[in-house]
This record gives sequence, C-alpha cells and structure tokens, in this order.
Amino acid sequence: MVSHDEFEQANARAEKRKTQEPSAVFARYDKRIHRLVIGLSSGIEVAFPPHSAEGLERAKPADLDLIEISPSGLGLHFPKLDADLYLPALLEGFLGSRQWMAAKLGKHGGSVKSAAKTVAAQKNGRLGGRPRKPAIAGN
Repeated sequence: MVSHDEFEQANARAEKRKTQEPSAVFARYDKRIHRLVIGLSSGIEVAFPPHSAEGLERAKPADLDLIEISPSGLGLHFPKLDADLYLPALLEGFLGSRQWMAAKLGKHGGSVKSAAKTVAAQKNGRLGGRPRKPAIAGN
C-alpha cells in the first residue's frame, strides 16, 4: 500500500518532470507523407515513418488512425495494435529503446560501404587477410 507521503512525492516528481521534458500535445498519422507526427509541448513536431519505431514495425495505415495520448502526455497508445510508446524513451533512443536501436544501428553499420572501409580491407588483404585465431589445444 502506498502512503499519502509517497503519493505526494510521486505527484511532485511527475510535475517536475512535466516542466523539464516535452510532452505530447497531439499525435496523428499523416497518410499523405506516411509519417507519425507528434506535436510536443515545446512547440517542436517530430515526424517519422512508423516502421522505424519499436512495436510499430508492421503497422498498416489503418492501424494508426487512432492514437491515444496518456494524461501525462508522456505515453502514446495504439489501440488497434495494443502497442505503446513512451515519449521520453522514444526521444532519447530515437524511436526505440537503446538496446533495440543498438541492434538496428549495428546491423546497418556492419553493412555500410565507405571508401575508408574499402581501403582498409584492401590493405588487410595485402597482409594476408584477417589474422587467424590461435588454435586451442584439445579442439
């Protein structure tokens, strides 16, 4: 059971957070540009393709026509998908949790081709390629 003091402290933390972080004042799916658009209390609008956000990867436009904003303005709920986005985490991890974004970025980073990467691979190839792993006794 939560005491009255704990309840008041939680409310005070929530009020403080509302003044320090932006909250959602509107959210909609724009079919014309195929983007979720979130208006923030700071006056900034954030727009991104839904498939870029964790939990919305397979969303269809019809799944996105109803978006509910939590009373705090920090949560977005997509009833047709039973999916939720937490605005501070969305903004911090840029559309997903840090772990999810790291996986996405790692996959992309490993496939990137650049002039520097090509030169390094060619130089490494002239040296005999990747160094072999030492043999482990017993294998």
